[in-house]
Amino acid sequence: MGEEIGGLMFCSGSEEETLGLGRRLGAALTPGVVMLLSGELGAGKTAFARGIGCALGVARVRSPSFTLVNEYKCEKFTLFHADLYRLDDADGLGLDEYADDRSVLLVEWPERWQNPPSCDTIKISFEMTEGEPDKRLIRFSAKGKNASRILCSLKSALS
Repeated sequence: MGEEIGGLMFCSGSEEETLGLGRRLGAALTPGVVMLLSGELGAGKTAFARGIGCALGVARVRSPSFTLVNEYKCEKFTLFHADLYRLDDADGLGLDEYADDRSVLLVEWPERWQNPPSCDTIKISFEMTEGEPDKRLIRFSAKGKNASRILCSLKSALS
């Protein structure tokens, strides 16, 4: 699989910027990738996911807090969006079945998934900044050839 590649960091000053960053990543996505979104409540994970969905032609991405996994049929692949916030342990949920070469799996609160599959992965962490309620520090890292290529595409789009 290779080692983790990191180094991409973005500072968002608003929800609109976070949505825009999600759109840019969504435009670069190809199937076979798992995205792990970490951060506190209200840090921007779902706004970012809405931006990804927008880039893929999904009219409305909703937080799957109560349904656990939402499925969105996109033109080129299926986007699965999981939210593990309400779970103590997500290993019995069968999320690894969504991680295949025909879809993209986006997981909020991945800390609750003890044994994620060892596939192409993009980790995205959202940090709120003290004293600046709208500002977010968003860090990216990638593991695997496809995930690294997607992150390189995002980096180019931000340049």
